[in-house]
Parts: sequence; C-alpha cells; structure tokens
Amino acid sequence: MASFKSVAVIGAGAYGSALACAARRAGRDVVLYARSPEAAIQMQATRKNPKLPGVSLDGDIDITSDMALAARADIILLATPAQSLREAATALAPILRPKTPVIACAKGIERGTHKFMTEVIAEAMPEVTPAILSGPNFADDVARGLPTAVTLAAKDERLASDLVQALGSSTFRPYHTTDVRGVEIGGAAKNVLAIAAGIVEGRQLGASALAALTTRGFSELARLGRACGARSETLMGLSGLGDLILSCSSLQSRNFAFGIALGRGEPPNREKLAEGEFTAPVLIELAASQNVDMPVSSAVAAILSGKVTIDAAIEGLMARPFKAEE
Repeated sequence: MASFKSVAVIGAGAYGSALACAARRAGRDVVLYARSPEAAIQMQATRKNPKLPGVSLDGDIDITSDMALAARADIILLATPAQSLREAATALAPILRPKTPVIACAKGIERGTHKFMTEVIAEAMPEVTPAILSGPNFADDVARGLPTAVTLAAKDERLASDLVQALGSSTFRPYHTTDVRGVEIGGAAKNVLAIAAGIVEGRQLGASALAALTTRGFSELARLGRACGARSETLMGLSGLGDLILSCSSLQSRNFAFGIALGRGEPPNREKLAEGEFTAPVLIELAASQNVDMPVSSAVAAILSGKVTIDAAIEGLMARPFKAEE
C-alpha cells in the first residue's frame, strides 16, 4: 500500500475547506491553498471560513497562498469549480512531482472542449495520475464531521484503494472504483437534473411531479452512462443515483436552489455557482453524439438558453408519446 501522509487542497471555498477538515480527521498533514493572500492570512488567523459559518478549521491545517508549498503534498485535491479547474491544473503542473495523484472534486464538463475533469487534468498535467471524487455530500456536513459517503475513482484499482485508505475516516467513508467515466457522468448529469427538479419545486407542481422528474431524469442519466461505457453498479451507486436524490431534494444543493428561483420567476443567486447551468448545453451535445435521448436535460438547456419558456418546456415533456418503462 502506498504511503500517503500529506494532502493539499487547492481551493479554499466551502467545499475545499470541508475536504481539508475531512483529510485532517483522517490523520493526514493538510495544506489548504487559497488563491487570495488576504483570505489565506485571515483564515489562518481566525480558523474560520466565511463560506462555512459556524465551523472552526483544525489548528493543524496549514492555510497558505503559496502554491509551491501545497505542491509538496503526497495527494492533491483540486476543489476549484469545474470551469476553473484547468487554470489551477496548469499552474500546478510545473511544480508537482511526477505520478502525484491529483483528484478532481468538481462535478462538470469543461465548456468549449467538452472534456470531463480527469481529461482536463491529464491534458494540463500529463505527468500526474488523475482521479475523481464524487458523491452525495454537502460542504457543511463534511466540515462538521457528519456521516458522509462518497465515491473515489481512478483507473488503477490499487491506487484507488490506497487513496480511499488515506482519506477515509469514521465519518467520511469513500468507496473506490475504476469506473472513472461512470462517476464523472453521474456527477455532471445530476447537476442539470437538479435544476429541473428545482424548477418543478419552484413551480409548485407537487411531490408526484418531483418524484417522476427524479426517476425519469435518472433513466436518461443511466442511458448516457451506459452509452459511454459506464458500469451499472456505478450509476446505481453513490455517485449516480445517490447524488441525484440528494441534489434534487435539498436546498443546500446550489443547482436545486437555482432551479427553484427559475421556477418562481426570480433571478437566481449569482453569488453561488450552479455548475449545472454550464454543464447543460455540453451534456446534451455529448448525448447527441452518442444518440442518447435526454428530454429532461434538453428541456433544461433550452430554458437556460431562452429558447423556450418553462411552461412550454413542461408542456412539451408531458406531450411526449407514451412509451414503455426503461
């Protein structure tokens, strides 16, 4: 088993700070990198992150704006938003040791390139070993040490297992898999479907409609996953069905909250990034390339682009031909 004694988290937002807390509970030496020197100094002094109210950061977590210091760690967790991941990876690439495991913690598909997060890492950092962390969890729960389970995927099963052993604790339970693409599709697609669920909630269409939306959304997520070579157990697991259920039912989900605002006809909160907004058009392009029908995701993309109104999109979904269950 590989010996991973230290972890660096790149990105000191709410989720990055929460992952730093989890890694420290697992007994690792932890460095939390903040791009802003002022933010790093303030967090180091106060042991607080304004984005995680009520949570104190362990005194042994080293908070810094020195990326070279973070690059010395045995494991790197990239906790930046999906659309900023390439920038962070490019900055890290020249100063990391070869074969360092770099774990993407963002759920999305890169705009323009249509690449998944591990593909972005492999392209920007060809000397490292990419992996992906995903699953049903919120930053506040992770930071507070509430029971959480996630999925960690890497192409090499031994490495995935070793990473799980290094990051897991009594309250943070990672499961490992080699199905990297399955984990990435589940994480990206559920963000789009959570926006759809939020629209249903915001429109007050009822619990029955929300249940139907969630199950039909999972059906199309699974179709895309299978077309892209994902394994059924991954799609049915934490990073697929589990993540979708959580994201479509809690106001802690930024995508769900974004959809609720849309459903109510209110402007969404732009201070909190909803990855599904950027993922939706890319996801349906990927689906089209695989000849996969994703009507719910397509409706979300059309609403976001202004091509249809919410009412027209709902009417279109309800008017689709009757068909057998999938």
